[in-house]
Amino acid sequence: MRNRWNQFLLFSVLCFFYQIQGYSQNSLSVYPSHWWTGFKDTQLNLIIRGNSVGSFSSVTTTYPGVQIKNVRRAKSNNYLFVDLQIGLQAKPGQVEFILNAATGSPVSFKYELKKRSAENGKTRVRGVNASDFIYLIMTDRFANGDKTNDIVKNYRDTTCNRNDKFSRHGGDLKGVQNQLSYLNELGVTTLWLTPVNENDMPLMNEWGNKVAGYHGYWFTDHYEVDKRFGGNEAYQNLSKAAHARGMKIIQDAIYNHIGSYHWIALDPPSDDWLNSSQGKNPPHHREEVFFDPYAAEQDKRQMLDGWFVPHLPDLNQRNRDVARFLIQYSIWATEEYGVDGWRVDTYKYNEESFLNEINTCLLREFPSLTVFGESWVTTPLANAYFTRNNVKTPFAHNAEGMLDFQNCFAMISAAKEEAGWSTGVVKLYLTLAQDVLYADPMKNCIFLDNHDMDRVYSVLGEDWSKMRMVYNWLFTLRGMPQLYYGTEVLMKNFKVNTDATVREDFPGGWPEDDRSKNLFLKESRNLLQQGSFDYISKLANFRKTSSALTQGRLMQYIPQNGLYLYFRYSPLQTIMVITNAGKEVVSPNWDRYSERIKGFSKARDVITGNIIELNSFQLKPGESYVMELLK
Repeated sequence: MRNRWNQFLLFSVLCFFYQIQGYSQNSLSVYPSHWWTGFKDTQLNLIIRGNSVGSFSSVTTTYPGVQIKNVRRAKSNNYLFVDLQIGLQAKPGQVEFILNAATGSPVSFKYELKKRSAENGKTRVRGVNASDFIYLIMTDRFANGDKTNDIVKNYRDTTCNRNDKFSRHGGDLKGVQNQLSYLNELGVTTLWLTPVNENDMPLMNEWGNKVAGYHGYWFTDHYEVDKRFGGNEAYQNLSKAAHARGMKIIQDAIYNHIGSYHWIALDPPSDDWLNSSQGKNPPHHREEVFFDPYAAEQDKRQMLDGWFVPHLPDLNQRNRDVARFLIQYSIWATEEYGVDGWRVDTYKYNEESFLNEINTCLLREFPSLTVFGESWVTTPLANAYFTRNNVKTPFAHNAEGMLDFQNCFAMISAAKEEAGWSTGVVKLYLTLAQDVLYADPMKNCIFLDNHDMDRVYSVLGEDWSKMRMVYNWLFTLRGMPQLYYGTEVLMKNFKVNTDATVREDFPGGWPEDDRSKNLFLKESRNLLQQGSFDYISKLANFRKTSSALTQGRLMQYIPQNGLYLYFRYSPLQTIMVITNAGKEVVSPNWDRYSERIKGFSKARDVITGNIIELNSFQLKPGESYVMELLK
């Protein structure tokens, strides 16, 4: 018996010895994949992942300015956590780390420290503000610039079928880069792409359909851009090309969850990396629990810990290593790709203290950066709660702004509904009146639709006069305007038991597409499509140089009989936005608006350039104009 036990011990030691001997730098994964000198936060927490890497006895380095503060092991033996101090005196270079084994030879790997970009805040990482025009792109559905990456053999999903709305279609980052001239002509200043991170997931069952992760919201590796989009190099190339044109990049962040094939989900370092208090039950989506003075703690935990679906494990940001992993990735991606802003998905489902911490960390390193959240909420109060606000609540959020769903719903209602006590244009008036809740409503991102909603052209009954109304409001109200890809050429559809029907391919974005239907080309658009494109282009390009629209104040008047006026004004310019949502021809009573039009007698139509006399101005039902007031 003793002999067998000795043989077992010898076998175990030999296995460990040969396992250690077989290690190389290529068999280890290190997160973050590299870092920079010169950050204000000198702490860096490395995660080293590899088969039984936790068996190494110590980690050392002699690199000047780099100090190992602590080495920690996880419940899973496949991880080592190395807490570093990157001193201010540390220089860029290759840091050699040595993993020491109790038996056998040590293993070393190189870790690169880079020099931070001197262009941060100048040509990159500039932030996004009310002077910008954001264009939302779902990369897989916009344009295919590289057919060779449509299928990646080693990925779990190797389908690419444009005839299947649930499959990947082949759009990529090179395709987006190829259309920068088109976007520039439209007046776009900022690209917001749905997530580009690797989504190496098999087809998943959602509501009875086999669905691919084409949208990007199922992360499996934060530090890798999906190779079907072109990988890290293609994202770097797009960022450089956009910045060279003076354009900006917004990256889509997801802190709340990951895909079920992420290495964190397949082999969690410890049990508490994922939320488990609700099992795999979904959140209830009631954001009111955070500011309801009578809310139950169980309701809060279900909101924070619930899993949307079983294949989206919910991350536990109360775990410090999880929080640091997410914070360091966000800093890494900002510096690596020069992103100018972050849109944070599913904002209301994250731990509140974590959200404030990651925002603070990002802005400490990148003071010009912009961060805004996404929460599909039901009231202006709820929207304001998740940003800097004027509401007294136990917890105070520090996000600069939010996607303004309430403003979106109000603009659509104003164009669709008859004006009543609280409907139609009055709803828009009332929604704006509640801006008193926000510390700075100019930081909100306003929009007409997105990749989760019915297309606005369909919602408005394919009515061009109503589209003119909402375009006018989108580009002249407070906040940062965002347009969903294809809206400018009147792409349409409703969600029919799936989001995929409002995520169709941009016509002409694929090499095999019929040139006569290529809507990137002027000659292929019909009169309505070209009219829509030109209208947006004129509004957007006028807006770029308008001090009133980008920096000015807002004054609105109570709508009367469907006539709704508001003004944007600065010391240098006054813009009047006037809409007749009523049923009769109207001649405005200018005395009522004297506070803003005093001294002005004429107005120039921003779209046509025509100059009109205010005293003789009439509006037919459904007409809407953006006018620059003249003396």
